Amino acid sequence: MTLALILGCAGPTLSPEEAAFFREVQPWGFILFKRNVETPEQVRALTTALRETVGRADAPILIDQEGGRVQRMTRPHWQTYPSGRAYFRAGGPEGGPALAHLGARLMAHDLAQVGINVDCAPVLDVPVPGAHDVIGDRAYGTDPAVVAAFGRAVAEGLMAGGVLPVMKHMPGHGRAGADSHHALPVVAAGLDDLEAHDFQPFRALADLPMAMSAHVVFRALDPENPATTSATVIREVVRGRIGFSGLLMTDDLSMNALSGTFRERAAAAFRAGCDIGLHCNGVRAEMEEVVAASPVLAGEALRRADAALARLSPAQAAFDPAEARARLDAGLAAAA
Repeated sequence: MTLALILGCAGPTLSPEEAAFFREVQPWGFILFKRNVETPEQVRALTTALRETVGRADAPILIDQEGGRVQRMTRPHWQTYPSGRAYFRAGGPEGGPALAHLGARLMAHDLAQVGINVDCAPVLDVPVPGAHDVIGDRAYGTDPAVVAAFGRAVAEGLMAGGVLPVMKHMPGHGRAGADSHHALPVVAAGLDDLEAHDFQPFRALADLPMAMSAHVVFRALDPENPATTSATVIREVVRGRIGFSGLLMTDDLSMNALSGTFRERAAAAFRAGCDIGLHCNGVRAEMEEVVAASPVLAGEALRRADAALARLSPAQAAFDPAEARARLDAGLAAAA
């Protein structure tokens, strides 16, 4: 039986204790961070070892590889990529999406080479003036239609390279006045403003297979609970107004925006309607609490998980990464 969880590990190799724990728990997938990344050979060995613990060759292994401030695989072994906003600055609303698609296709090549098959991108949050910089230039722009166009290009670039995208942070982190890694953001905007601005990119990309929730309170929707643990937000907005029918995972359950024990956080997220829990830091005691509150992946959540993995396919066409990188660099340099 597979547990409805994605878990992290502590370092660049699995300890015997970690391997035994994952073998017993059987999480649906895993996530990697910079602490897990050293060389291509090492990452490939780690992804292989993780999949061996659960006995599934297609087990999802995720990473946050957006570009800019958020990229876990960097030099000297991998090329670096620009922020989301840099693509807009380089090509504007007309030419920018093609550059963003090319960048995503290159990132997918890097990820697939080391056994990573899910990227936590695109960022579909739309910042507003005065918001915290936690999103900032990670966003493709400040116009919802522009963000949607760039997000679509990135998602299609990733899938063309055999990597599933995860759009984030649903239903929108762009207005947050705090960094949810450290505190709980509370958004006071009314429903009409949220509909016209924050929800729009997610609605436009609601056909994508996977999304990540926002640890943000929307007073107009649920003044007590962040979206991750709000049945009202998930039922009425994510599944209702936005129309997303894919797999919904939590943002990291160890972030300080959430309160309560780790067991309570996980239980609240699943109660609210999240399909998969995400715990990232690899701390065993925290993982054990999350595991204790997590269900077996079954029913609609299992159907959504299977549907997402069914959209994984090998790279769709011959691809020359050196030539593609030259084109990307030229496109970015032309606007410099």
